[in-house]
Amino acid sequence: MSARTHPSTRSTAPGLDTRLPWWALALPVAAFTVLFLLIAGPGKTHAIGGDPAVDHVLQQIQQTLSL
Repeated sequence: MSARTHPSTRSTAPGLDTRLPWWALALPVAAFTVLFLLIAGPGKTHAIGGDPAVDHVLQQIQQTLSL
């Protein structure tokens, strides 16, 4: 006669990590920021960023997407 086993109280499988990696939050935030800056237009990014290199990259992305 075999012994009865008690059901496990763990809700996840052993070895399954339920924590999110750092990029699971960083990537959506970065994507939202870039899309928001593209929608705002290149004229408004000067007031936000102030860095001409960032403004140039955002303008290039906006021109590429508007084709």
